[in-house]
Amino acid sequence: MNKVLLLTIGMFALGFDAYVVAGLLPDIGATFHKSDSQVGQAVSAFTLCYALAAPIFATLLAGKSVRKSLIFALAVFSVGNAASALAPNFSLLLIARAVAGIGAGLFSPLASVAAASLVSAQKRGRALGMILGGMSTGTVVGVPIGLFAAEKIGWQGTLWLITVIGLGAMIGILLFFPNFLAAAPPSLRQRAAMLTDKKVLAIVGITFLASIASLGLYTYISSVLYEIGRIANTTPYLWAWGIGGVAGSFTIGFLIDRTGHPARLMAVLLSILALAMFGIPFALNIPALGFLPFLLWGAAAWASLAPQQHALLHAQRDHAEAVVALNSSANYLGSAVGSFAGGVALFAGFRPSFLPFAAGSVILLAILGQLSIIASARADAAKSTPAHR
Repeated sequence: MNKVLLLTIGMFALGFDAYVVAGLLPDIGATFHKSDSQVGQAVSAFTLCYALAAPIFATLLAGKSVRKSLIFALAVFSVGNAASALAPNFSLLLIARAVAGIGAGLFSPLASVAAASLVSAQKRGRALGMILGGMSTGTVVGVPIGLFAAEKIGWQGTLWLITVIGLGAMIGILLFFPNFLAAAPPSLRQRAAMLTDKKVLAIVGITFLASIASLGLYTYISSVLYEIGRIANTTPYLWAWGIGGVAGSFTIGFLIDRTGHPARLMAVLLSILALAMFGIPFALNIPALGFLPFLLWGAAAWASLAPQQHALLHAQRDHAEAVVALNSSANYLGSAVGSFAGGVALFAGFRPSFLPFAAGSVILLAILGQLSIIASARADAAKSTPAHR
């Protein structure tokens, strides 16, 4: 498990990088004299390349050494972050964020494959849990630390911190990781083939919509907080979001096992998510309730990953790795679309206070889709049940 820890450190850096930039938007905008709508595209560049990198590079790395591929991925990720910190203009910053996203998108599925290959079947679940825990910890713990660091050493300093963590994981893998071959991450053709399954397409579609709303709104949370409540310090609210995320991540497995109905549980989580987003503009004007929507948002958003994976594994038992990876790509592709759409809305003249309502409306569409999935499953169950004479 010590080898898995090296992968976990790399995943921590990925989670840190994927979410911290949203909190740095005002500082980055001030540096390059850009609006929040423009700077938000730095998040889109990272998440879009994150979503697309793994399937595109999968075929290129088939049969290659996992150790070398991991080192290459972290090197690209670290170079991208270092270039982001050094970027002399906004255009080069966008390119650098795209490079960092490519490295992150390549490392993430490779790390999961490597972790599963390093341990016995009995410990595989724990190893994969460590990998996912590293990314969520990077978000929950790393983001507030990164924002605090930005106050002291600037937003570039936060990106240098991520670069150091990425390089540390890379050096650890270079020195201590075994050299072995393993199956490459699912290819673009494998992921596309999954979309011929209508059940998979419906489930992944819900993930995509939820990500557009959740991660898209997260990108512009600094602007939302400042306009609605004149709140300049976003860190406490991101802490609340992260604490909710930890609570949701740790309790969702128990709830799935207890209820036995992940699809219905997903509908409940989406409802909580919609309530949280619609509630943000109102709760921020009531000091005692200001953090509540962020707690609920974080809990529901992070918890929603597990029932989706559960449903996908049930729908495609023979292609588990490919279908879960497809869901991950949908998650980050949705983030890129959400960040881009939010930036377009702000550029078009909509105020930041409009974004929570827009995000909540997207979640309402997801709820309708989820209810349709539940109804379809009931209909299929009824057809498969022999009629009593």
